[in-house]
Amino acid sequence: MNARQTRERQVPSMSCQGCVTKMRQAIQAEDAQAEVSGTPSEKRLEVITTLADDDLDAALADAGYPAAGRQYHERRVPGMSCQGCVGRMRKAIQAEDPDAEVAGFPDEKRLTVNTALGGETLDQLLERAGYPSAESTEAAEPERESSSEPEPDVSSYEQAPDQAAHSGGDFQEEETDARATAHRLSISGMTCASCVKSVQQALERTPGVVSAEVNFGTHTAQVRGRADTDALIEAVQDVGYDAEPIVDMREAEQARAERDEREYRRRLKGSAWSLALAVPLMASMFVFHPHPVGAGRLYWLVIGLLTLAIMVYPGRHFFVNAWKNFKHHQANMDTLIAMGTGTAWVYSMAVVAFGPWLPEVARGIYFEASAMVIGLVLLGNALELRARGRTSDALKRLLDLQSRTARVIRDGEEREVEIDEVREGDHIRVRPGERLPVDGEVTEGQSHIDESMLTGEPLPVTKGKGDEVSAGTVNGKGSLVYLATRVGADTRLGQITEQVASAQNSRPPIGQLADQVSSVFVPSVLIIAVITALAWFNFGAEPRVIHMLVTATTVLIIACPCALGLATPISTMIGVGKAAEHGVLVRSGDALQTASKLTTLVVDKTGTLTEGKPEVTESEVLEGEEQDVLGLVAALERGSEHPLAAALMAHAEERRAEPGEIRGFDTVTGGGVKATTADGRALLLGNARLLEEAGIELSSGREMASDLEEKARTVVYLAVDGRLAALFGISDPLRHDTIAAVKRLQADGLKVVMLTGDNAHTAGAIAREVGIDDFRAGLLPEDKHAEIERLQREGEIVGMVGDGINDAPALARAEVGFAIGQGTDVAIESAGITLVRGSLHGVAAAIEISRATLRNIKQNLVGAFGYNTLGIPIAAGVLYPVTGTLLSPIIAGVAMSLSSITVVSNANRLRLFRPSSETVGDGPGNHQKKEDAS
Repeated sequence: MNARQTRERQVPSMSCQGCVTKMRQAIQAEDAQAEVSGTPSEKRLEVITTLADDDLDAALADAGYPAAGRQYHERRVPGMSCQGCVGRMRKAIQAEDPDAEVAGFPDEKRLTVNTALGGETLDQLLERAGYPSAESTEAAEPERESSSEPEPDVSSYEQAPDQAAHSGGDFQEEETDARATAHRLSISGMTCASCVKSVQQALERTPGVVSAEVNFGTHTAQVRGRADTDALIEAVQDVGYDAEPIVDMREAEQARAERDEREYRRRLKGSAWSLALAVPLMASMFVFHPHPVGAGRLYWLVIGLLTLAIMVYPGRHFFVNAWKNFKHHQANMDTLIAMGTGTAWVYSMAVVAFGPWLPEVARGIYFEASAMVIGLVLLGNALELRARGRTSDALKRLLDLQSRTARVIRDGEEREVEIDEVREGDHIRVRPGERLPVDGEVTEGQSHIDESMLTGEPLPVTKGKGDEVSAGTVNGKGSLVYLATRVGADTRLGQITEQVASAQNSRPPIGQLADQVSSVFVPSVLIIAVITALAWFNFGAEPRVIHMLVTATTVLIIACPCALGLATPISTMIGVGKAAEHGVLVRSGDALQTASKLTTLVVDKTGTLTEGKPEVTESEVLEGEEQDVLGLVAALERGSEHPLAAALMAHAEERRAEPGEIRGFDTVTGGGVKATTADGRALLLGNARLLEEAGIELSSGREMASDLEEKARTVVYLAVDGRLAALFGISDPLRHDTIAAVKRLQADGLKVVMLTGDNAHTAGAIAREVGIDDFRAGLLPEDKHAEIERLQREGEIVGMVGDGINDAPALARAEVGFAIGQGTDVAIESAGITLVRGSLHGVAAAIEISRATLRNIKQNLVGAFGYNTLGIPIAAGVLYPVTGTLLSPIIAGVAMSLSSITVVSNANRLRLFRPSSETVGDGPGNHQKKEDAS
């Protein structure tokens, strides 16, 4: 038992005595006799305990309050492939803690950090640097047991990252930072951007929360951290709003649509009742406007009570929400509406009650203004709800692809179960015309599957035993039985849906200004209204009291934080959804915005310009028998998943070569592989540089190699005991749409650069064929990083296109990474944007949609800021000296409603946007002009 000692900790996230209580409970759960006291203003915690330092820090971290003392952290970082990666992570960490000690071990994918930063902060920095960590422990993990049989691998015949780290797929698929959990909440009660800020700040203050994003467009929140759902809901309720967890996205989307429909009908009905009183009252004022003194007082009393009924019933939520916000020391749009209409009604009733004792100029009646404003605002809210409901159409279409039931075969019996009951390992039967419920592998039957909804491939794909199938695709005329391999959110469709939902909730940096303004908008408007009232009362023209009332009320009503709150999220939602329709998965609002600014696009060759399915087209054996040589090649490549290795293995198998026995297998990064045969012969298999550095003479194969390179073949050499034994020409055909896609990108104003580890002859042939003028050949993995850095130093904004697995460091180095892939979990996690359909046309579509979205957001922001910047001074009466009139509160109500409707309607124009034709570049003048819906 350790002796009781006094320990102090700096706890940056401690903000109140409630935090101290939570830390005390966590510590006393480990040491019941511990004495814990805290000083939130100094972020200082004092603990008298028998716990060791590590145990104390662990208890604080588990409670969501990591201490700021220097601590040792260890992380597994799947994307770390070289010391260049370590350098970038070190730079990111030391930007926050200059004294941090950072060491990386790329071979083990292990990073050690001695820092004053907390674990969560460290993970955030790593993720922002492009190197998200996998789950780690304080102690080093035991090494994996190595197999007695070597597992041959080919590091990179092309000396490029896209090929050099092909074995990285294994570790990339590890779960990233399992300690942080993502929660999605449905938020009710928000009416404007100020509400969004209040909810977001409440969530961010919750212990254990790493990040929180609140979307006014969908009334949802996305929270990442270790806080539980109950704590998050309590935090939202504490600031006057309601929240509930989103468990099933489809059910939540359906519930939201039903809730919006009910709210739409309620507000439309309330608007009708309000305007039914206000419009006749306003019209009657031109022919019948009794004086509020004498017999006219009874008339105005009845009108006042009817107006009160409008405020109490159709307009009730304005006043209820305003009161809730007042109790929580907050203010939002409801506050402005309630104060504006309430002030007009109270003043009018005062005139009715005390008219005989008021001067003639102060006997103005504004009941119609209160009723009309409430009616118009409710009408605007209803129209806004209807327009806003269309923004999530893309997500709804994805959710509609998910089956609700599945036909499962268990214990020899076939039964239909809910989709949530399907488990990995179940056998699923799919009848003709049915939609597949989960991902899996076919075990019985043959059919044609329509995969167009996921891949964009228009023709059905033949599927038989051993083939993989995906949820959401549609079976043809055959019947299939398949083994479920991924279910629920783990399916490819589930990952795509989650990606789209997450991206729609994120904010591009351009929206930060609106966020900052919205946080002080309503208090600022209240201050302006008070200043306006005082200015008119003291310096205004007669009747001062009436002018004071009209201007202050109009300022309160015309101000519209809604337009600010909707300007960015609505356009982002539609832009992300539009991208998804074109097979482009945008990971975040940041990636969406940055893609619009790209000036240079860097592409690697294999799997990006080419199909990534190489095959041996020519071979020449210079020493020994062909079967023996191919047997050595097969032994070196056995077990490898590298594309070139797979091509060589397939070639050896076609010739029925038997793999020989090898020892001392080793991978040479950027070159190839080496090993020794059982009888002691030295083997080298790889590119020309590998063999030349080993002193092997290549002259006997030089002529053939040159011919192959001129035909855009990749040449692989085999040397046995220091002599060139064979060489192979490997062809990787261009994708059918590469040439058109490159020309389309160039037509969009991008400079396309090809970086490859292949030789200059092969690279030049490929570049000429596709129309790329700028290329670099013979690059090692670190050279690619240097090239991207060089372009960035020259002022270029660089996008990088890779496969999303092996190019993770390069993708992270570029401003935007585009992962060519089929929507796998690895590809989604590796880049800012993933191209589900595996075509460079997706890059062009992503950039065009990004540019259109950013233009649309800018238009919305200019409109929202411009409206408030002009509207509030006009409402305050700055034009009175020129016009001699003041803006009516009724006109202010119309303008306020129209501002939100205008922003939402403009954002919905993005739904009409069409990226440029995929046939661009087939000939001069073929560049189809896209609709400028932005």
